[in-house]
Amino acid sequence: MSRRYTKADLEQIVYTQLENLNAMHDLLSIMKHQNELLEKANKKLKDEITDFKQKMYPKLSKR
Repeated sequence: MSRRYTKADLEQIVYTQLENLNAMHDLLSIMKHQNELLEKANKKLKDEITDFKQKMYPKLSKR
């Protein structure tokens, strides 16, 4: 039942694995960039909400 792999078979397997690793690296880089954009957007939204609350309820924010 065991299969014998030729050198060419093994080289193809390794090459395919390398391609997959490179693709995963690219995807991780994209996800990291998207995460940074989300963090910036969240901070901006939080700051805008804080400013809005201070304008709407100035007495509450002076505690």
